[in-house]
Amino acid sequence: MKIFNWAYKIFKELGFSELWADYSNLVINIIILIITAYVIDYIFKKILIIVMAIVAARTKSTFDDFLVANKTAKYVAHLFTLFFIYKTVPIIMKDFVYWEGIFTKGVKFYIIILSLWIIRSILNSLKDYLKGKEKYKDKPIDSYIQVIMICLWVYGIIYFILTLFNTSIGQLLTTLGAVSALVLLIFRDTILGFVASIQVTVNDMVRIGDWITMEKYGADGDVIEINLATVKVQNFDNTITTIPTYFLISDSFKNWRGMLNSDGRRMKRSILLKSSSIRFLTDSEIENLKKIQLIAPYLNHRQADINKYNLEKGIDKSVLINGRNLTNFGIFRKYIDQYIANHPGINKDMLFMCRQLQPTQNGMPLEIYAFVNDKRLVQYEHIMSDIFDHILASVRYFDMEINETGAIKIEY
Repeated sequence: MKIFNWAYKIFKELGFSELWADYSNLVINIIILIITAYVIDYIFKKILIIVMAIVAARTKSTFDDFLVANKTAKYVAHLFTLFFIYKTVPIIMKDFVYWEGIFTKGVKFYIIILSLWIIRSILNSLKDYLKGKEKYKDKPIDSYIQVIMICLWVYGIIYFILTLFNTSIGQLLTTLGAVSALVLLIFRDTILGFVASIQVTVNDMVRIGDWITMEKYGADGDVIEINLATVKVQNFDNTITTIPTYFLISDSFKNWRGMLNSDGRRMKRSILLKSSSIRFLTDSEIENLKKIQLIAPYLNHRQADINKYNLEKGIDKSVLINGRNLTNFGIFRKYIDQYIANHPGINKDMLFMCRQLQPTQNGMPLEIYAFVNDKRLVQYEHIMSDIFDHILASVRYFDMEINETGAIKIEY
């Protein structure tokens, strides 16, 4: 009891008793307001959550299920409570103008933030809903959502500043103009990412699911996420490469979507033959090659044309180089053409050929250019390997040799 009397004496000497007399009604009203607001919030939250859960359970659409998952009902219930507080504050604080202004601004700020949270939860629900649709799976929905939220946050910040300082939009824009250079410096990456995201989307440069290759950043795999700042690529070794979105428009990268959407996957591979093994063929050697069924019709027709020409021109064939002749290299090229044309793994409606490239110090390159009709990696590699197994084994039948010291060039 002595301690209580001592504390009350100090409380009175410091002037708190007069202060309590002045603000007792205000404190009591605030306590009552807080309790009432809590009860209203609890009731609205329970009602809205239950109603939304019932609606989500009875509808076929999954959009309302995502609204429940993103807690939209809870945020909306808080908004009702804030509006109640906003309308009640002027009544309970009519005799305290200074505190009324502070509390009113505080409630306004909270309403702005809560409104943005509600919009964000709705947009996130829309994003989750659209990603479940086959039509939108490859679209950069995350970027759209982020762009919208940035615009809304900018609007919210502007309204926050206008409310805090009781200023006009004209004065605010004037001030922002004066510090624009600083703003650009601070938000440079965000602005660049914003612009790049729009360009990537509008020009349809990259979609989710696209296979892209960007050697500079070690990216070679499928795009799994596109947002305002970065693009995530899951490489084929299951590592994740994150590329700033801006670099997709400032640097070069390869998108394999065109190949995947086409009717074939390109095979472009060359072998190196020893130049010294290329030579003219005698009639007996040509007759022996006619046993190869794929080129027998070609040899019969071609040999008849050459013999006719040499006879008409009176060519001395005692020396093999005179007149027109067949070479083992030329016949080998024709054989590969026929082999590719008859191979079931090659798309015959797309370009295919066997061609001779520029001679090199390592030998004579012979390139096979065609499109495999199965674009899946494993099947594609099997078909290409099968073709080149046969070609490499066929070389000796034309009395030619592979230059094993030279590199084999491969392009896909």
